[in-house]
Amino acid sequence: MADNISGDLGSLDFSTVSPEEFAKIVKGLSAGQIDETMRGDLRMRVLREVFGRMNQQFRPEAAGDQDVLIRWKITGGSEVVFETAIAGGTCTITEGRSDREPRTTLVMGDAEFLRLVSGNANPVTMFMMRRLRVSGDVVTASGLTRYFDIPKA
Repeated sequence: MADNISGDLGSLDFSTVSPEEFAKIVKGLSAGQIDETMRGDLRMRVLREVFGRMNQQFRPEAAGDQDVLIRWKITGGSEVVFETAIAGGTCTITEGRSDREPRTTLVMGDAEFLRLVSGNANPVTMFMMRRLRVSGDVVTASGLTRYFDIPKA
């Protein structure tokens, strides 16, 4: 699988791949293989699929009455921005940067992002190793994993 990961990810029907299966795929890849895969057209497809599933994995009972905007900056060949708005027990994902001021902004590379959202990386360790940069409210950033069902590979 890892030898032809672009082909494997490119041919995936994301609607049939569970978060756990995706986590296993990511776990089996090196950072270099992920970065190689995330060049070109496949990158946006993968990012849109991952962000598109966030609201399905959202745990409103854990978020409570939070009203926050989280800005995700995924670096790689170019910077891609998505925003997660949590309010009123709902989670809304938008592509691109809004005019609204985020409570926290998370900045990381492609490999780090995929490892984080697939449960293959510890956000605290990533932060300490400077693979994840956080600006704004660090407490909000540290609590994000509670708000989502993160798969285990």
